[in-house]
Amino acid sequence: MTVVYEINTLVWLGELSGRYGRPVTLGDVPGEAWDEIARPGVDTVWLMGVWERSPAGLALALRDPGLLASFRAALPDLTEADLAGSPYCVRDYVVDTRLGGPDGLAEARAQLAARGRKVIVDHVPNHVAPDHPWTADRPGCLIQGTPDDLAHAPDAYLEAAGHVYARGRDPYFPPWPDVVQLNAFSAELRDAAVETLIAIGDQADGVRCDMAMLMTNEVFARTWGERAGAVPAEDFWPYVIPRVRARHPDMLFLAEAYWDMEYLLQQQGFDHAYDKRLYDRLVHEDAEQVRAHLRADLGYQRGLVRFVENHDEPRAASALPGDRERAAAVTVATLPGATLWHEGQFEGRRVHLPVFLARRPAEPPDEDLRAFHQRLLEAAAAVRRGEWHLLETTGRPDNDTHRSLLAWSWTAADARHLVVVNHGAHQAQGRVHLPWDDLRGAGRLLTDLLTGQSYDRDGDELADAGLFVDLPAWQAHVLTVPVPDPDPDTLRTAAVTA
Repeated sequence: MTVVYEINTLVWLGELSGRYGRPVTLGDVPGEAWDEIARPGVDTVWLMGVWERSPAGLALALRDPGLLASFRAALPDLTEADLAGSPYCVRDYVVDTRLGGPDGLAEARAQLAARGRKVIVDHVPNHVAPDHPWTADRPGCLIQGTPDDLAHAPDAYLEAAGHVYARGRDPYFPPWPDVVQLNAFSAELRDAAVETLIAIGDQADGVRCDMAMLMTNEVFARTWGERAGAVPAEDFWPYVIPRVRARHPDMLFLAEAYWDMEYLLQQQGFDHAYDKRLYDRLVHEDAEQVRAHLRADLGYQRGLVRFVENHDEPRAASALPGDRERAAAVTVATLPGATLWHEGQFEGRRVHLPVFLARRPAEPPDEDLRAFHQRLLEAAAAVRRGEWHLLETTGRPDNDTHRSLLAWSWTAADARHLVVVNHGAHQAQGRVHLPWDDLRGAGRLLTDLLTGQSYDRDGDELADAGLFVDLPAWQAHVLTVPVPDPDPDTLRTAAVTA
């Protein structure tokens, strides 16, 4: 199952340059630094922000007082050199020379491939920078306006390359100041997107598609109405993705998705889509709401991306303080589907850095938290094999704290695992009802992969009553459950049959 590690590429390379006392690009990252990234339990590295950023877009963004305030809040000693521009205001899909250019990305991909890791990069389907070549060469790819539009709504339109274009937006927020809007209904844009993604697939193993749901017929029509033209019979992604995969059959497509549109995007060709609903429930809601979410169809769940942090969300150490962060991490790490981790999350960074900035403030690492995540990554890699089942819990009539317990199992031919998380602020006790019917007749030694602690339990009790669990607030077990030895009669029968 896919486990993605997101890196802010520009910031990471800047910090490596400071560490090694020389400019470091993707083409000459020391091997030991790649080893740190290609850690056990991670199979895919997301190099966020590798494409050329737009000077024109940055100039527009710097006129926004709110953005400037967010920059200074994150980096109090902000300097002009720290203002790199947004990686989601793409001037061109060419690797930035500051990062090592196309040759640098090719070397980074080769280094990670040698370590058994894949590379994904960004694709921004909804908008481009005002100085992107298409504003001059392919105006039919964009939502166009008129001089009257610009005069009456300068916050919603801008002039670029002699044309008036709509600024990029989603339907629930004001337009973004630094980008121009692509037209999802344009046949020219759809073919241009195919060309772009094929070129990206020549350089990387997959893409994380920014705000992917904005390009669906339903959302785009609601956002742009008649300005977009007639609604095509076919949606954007079912047109684009198969044509890209004709050239790159194994290319990974990961969708940033909101508004409960992840299932639609899965149906339209994405391998995985953000599970923002689970994130919100882990941060804001109780175990009953999380459990209800996990009752969804298993095929749908396998196509989700579970996370408790990424570059768009607050740092987990601030949004989920203390042990609650660890409980959430165990949850997302051991569920079906893909898992997304964000560089700095393991060390407990708390400052949410705007993507416009090339530098972040120094923060002391939380070594205990780092060690916990390393154990968790290794445990999750061992656990997530075979069949997954959400399990029920029960408690005594006078003690309903079991409702805070979330539990699920993984069953493979040669391994069984049980995960129990107390998603609650108080101690929880209850019985977890196990899915295995061959536990009777002997003691069973359960071992927690997070702590190394072992628990000797009677197999008959496990089969009849379930496993009794007593967990403090926001604590978890990731347990190995030994596979019983085959019955001797079964072995003899198998031998005779062979």
